[in-house]
Amino acid sequence: MSRIKLNVLGLSTGTSSGSYTLILGESNGTRRLPIVIGSFEAQAIAIEIEKIVPFRPMTHDLFLNFCKQFEIQIVEIIIYNLHEGVFHAKLICEQHGEMREIDARTSDSIALAVRFKCPIYTYEDIMEQAGIEVNDESPNMPDMIDDEEDDDNPMVEMKKNMSSMSIEELNKQLDESLKVEDYALAARIRDEINNKKK
Repeated sequence: MSRIKLNVLGLSTGTSSGSYTLILGESNGTRRLPIVIGSFEAQAIAIEIEKIVPFRPMTHDLFLNFCKQFEIQIVEIIIYNLHEGVFHAKLICEQHGEMREIDARTSDSIALAVRFKCPIYTYEDIMEQAGIEVNDESPNMPDMIDDEEDDDNPMVEMKKNMSSMSIEELNKQLDESLKVEDYALAARIRDEINNKKK
């Protein structure tokens, strides 16, 4: 069966509260594979891609450190099945020349793939079932987290006013967002700091 290599393109807010949509794109094509994941897994993927250092190691970072200690390497991730709307994935692992397959949730698999810097694959039949053809072949990636603005969220006003804050104020807000583990906001603040430094 034909395998297709996928790249992580971005994350956006999902249709239901607390969910996000992970967008994977085929390396040599224009199809996208959207996968709905939870907020914890979305954060785990986003902070690694955005290179944000969490206040304390997250679960996927612990798994990475554990594997390094025991010389286990995740060689690749395979999204191998789609059943009743649920994607199934497995980790292909290597330790001292011995290969093992471990079943895992797709969201956890991707969070580990970005940490181990290993390739992600799926099969043609899954892309035919769930892939979306896009005409825009622009190389620009979407924002890793595209938050919905919630008027009841006290952080919304701060997000809107980031452009008027000084670098010192933004650094303070960055520290606060990391303490409360709001990594999506931390990524936005970091980007605003970088823009002001230009």
